[in-house]
Amino acid sequence: MTELQTVAPAFVEMAHRIVWASVATVDDAGRPTSRVLHPIWEWDGAELTGWIAVWASPLKRAHIAAHPQLSANYWHPDQDTCLADCEVEWVFDDAGRAALWERFATAPAPVGYDPAIIPQWADGPTSESFAGWRLRPYRLRVAPAAVLLGQAQPLSWRA
Repeated sequence: MTELQTVAPAFVEMAHRIVWASVATVDDAGRPTSRVLHPIWEWDGAELTGWIAVWASPLKRAHIAAHPQLSANYWHPDQDTCLADCEVEWVFDDAGRAALWERFATAPAPVGYDPAIIPQWADGPTSESFAGWRLRPYRLRVAPAAVLLGQAQPLSWRA
């Protein structure tokens, strides 16, 4: 079993339990901006892929154009944390947006939700403001509360 095959399932379990991540991107001057977003992760046994439904704002477009990476950090009040540093690709095509929409609409709670609850996306996956990010992690870290207490070691993987 590879290191990724150990870390990725633990990461997905924790991320999907916590649901919301603080996601940071960086502008062309090196200044970070963070926001709280709702990624969904897919692990097929060999590759981990993340997806985020986003409004393709001018700020997000500029950040990803300058630095096509992001950091997604999850934290739970019981002190469980996990992190994914990722390469980012935009999803703008109609087929990709429809697949992204369906991915969220059919996923089990608490990660799944109906994207149509966002007023700007009321017209569905082809709404002008609906886009997505495909995430390809190059670093993962999973640290349950026991790590903070010195009772366990974090799990980590780097491409």
